Amino acid sequence: MVSRAGWMAAAALGLAGGLGCHTDMYDQPKFRPLERSDFFADGNSSRPLPADTVARGQLELDELLTTGKVDGKLSELFPFPITEQVLRRGQQQFNIFCSVCHGRLGGGQGMIVQRGFKAPPSYHIDRLRQAPPGHFFDVISNGFGAMYDYRERISPADRWAIVAYIRALQLSQHTKLSELAPAERAQLEAAPR
Repeated sequence: MVSRAGWMAAAALGLAGGLGCHTDMYDQPKFRPLERSDFFADGNSSRPLPADTVARGQLELDELLTTGKVDGKLSELFPFPITEQVLRRGQQQFNIFCSVCHGRLGGGQGMIVQRGFKAPPSYHIDRLRQAPPGHFFDVISNGFGAMYDYRERISPADRWAIVAYIRALQLSQHTKLSELAPAERAQLEAAPR
């Protein structure tokens, strides 16, 4: 058990220690965000960002990768090779973000549409089958019509993976039987109907 004298000594030590602390950093002159200031001509303490300021990790040097365009025109090319891994990632992201409206096969009859919302166009119409990959990237990034943008929700690499998967969906619905390898053709012809 601590004696009364022990408590008094501890209190005195705490008081002496508290008096020795400096709060200079806390008590220094400063402005809080959006506080008025007579120092600057515009009267605001918050200053605008200098021109060409880029947030850490947000420098976008690759125009094709980040905009889907080359010299301001929608790209006909992908910014990286399309592999099986990219297609699988595209399918995963498509199923998460796109299939609710566009449907699993891209026909425009997703669950949201079945609940009464406006149907998006099918990816299988001629206009969209002929659209360059940059078109899909641009629409995913910036939105179009009733579709809002996904720029902040989906990374550029994943947006491109989705575009690659959309192309795979389009091919899956419009490849001619004569264009398939003999083994694939035989497998389709043997499938029950």
